[in-house]
Amino acid sequence: MIIAVISFLLLIAIGTPIVFALGISATLTLYLLDIPMAIVPQRIFSGLDSFTIMAIPFFVFAGIIMEKGGIARRIIDFATAMVGWITGSLLLVAVVAGTGMAAISGSGSADTAATSSIMLPEMRRRKYNIDFAAGIMAAAGTLGPIIPPSIMMVVLATISNMSVGRMFLGGIVPGLLMAIGIMIASYIHAKRGGEAYQDTEPFTIARLGKTFIAAGSAFVMPVIIIGGIIGGIFTPTEAASVAIFVGLIISIYVYKEITIKEIPEMILKAAAISAAVMMIIATASIFSWLIALENVPTAIANWLRQTTENPLLFLVLVNLLLIFIGMFIESISAILILVPVLLPVAVLYGIDPLHFGVIVIINLSIGMITPPYGITLFVASSIAERSIFQVSSKIILPLAFMVAILILATLMPELVTFLPNALLPNE
Repeated sequence: MIIAVISFLLLIAIGTPIVFALGISATLTLYLLDIPMAIVPQRIFSGLDSFTIMAIPFFVFAGIIMEKGGIARRIIDFATAMVGWITGSLLLVAVVAGTGMAAISGSGSADTAATSSIMLPEMRRRKYNIDFAAGIMAAAGTLGPIIPPSIMMVVLATISNMSVGRMFLGGIVPGLLMAIGIMIASYIHAKRGGEAYQDTEPFTIARLGKTFIAAGSAFVMPVIIIGGIIGGIFTPTEAASVAIFVGLIISIYVYKEITIKEIPEMILKAAAISAAVMMIIATASIFSWLIALENVPTAIANWLRQTTENPLLFLVLVNLLLIFIGMFIESISAILILVPVLLPVAVLYGIDPLHFGVIVIINLSIGMITPPYGITLFVASSIAERSIFQVSSKIILPLAFMVAILILATLMPELVTFLPNALLPNE
């Protein structure tokens, strides 16, 4: 196992894409252990042989429909009518819109791209601090994996044999608290920012109602996805495919912003994005199997039990580890590598697996805005035409609130488990 870790780190250090670093390091270790190489294709196939994982390309496609079909813009219009009268209105609009889109696509990078492309040009026109604005875009994008539906939650639940529906419900309260925290950070910045942030639009019930009606069709999608799963009407994979169907109907026949001729190009884009995720899952499954073969979870559990008997201290150590890992490794890869190791240890400490799973998701979502490998930070920075370093210097305030919510969720498991236990107690 030491060979696998060292070779993995060396490959990452020389710039090898993580999908190849995972596969090469695990395969090399298996070869040195004289394990037949036939196990490699078997594990790759086994890692992808899951009906639940099929939800990933469907959720990716749903996110593309949201962006191309006018759904994102109408959600932003509604958010503007709701909070556009407050100081720093565009920052708040971005967070509210990001929260709404998180309930549709399940992809933080897609949400960030959709919101940033619409909001950042207007923020620049109003002379907002564009670096801070891009940081808020990136922070709002991290809500995608926490608020259901979530691709990261689908992956984590699948490899952990947990209920996807309960995972989805477990993310709602922490996700909404995270959104509120980012909004508070935005308001604090705006109050200190001077006249540029005072350019607000008047609040009217008529405008709120008009934009709500216009966005009403868009709000059908999260209701179908979450309601269908909670009600036992369909599985997460079926929910994602239904969301695509509804999204296409809305975009083609209601909003009329997509034509049938554009669908093949959108499918190809979704396939390309999904293929990258699937490749990571496939190669990481070899690594995960090697971890189990070498009894790594047991060794770590024994070491931790000798170090501390306190479950809270264990969670603190896990939080620190995951925030650090999230700075360097893509989130789904981190889940596939670390959860098979850490979850059995958490269970030995008496920690609810659902609580632990959501804590992992929150940690790795925070990693999406921390340099050097913060995917939503990259997306927002590129759209803002600013460097990662310029934007990174402005994320401290929203990041502080996000970490505060992480600490709160760690100390209060009920924030995670209340809704799942109330609505899906038997899963």
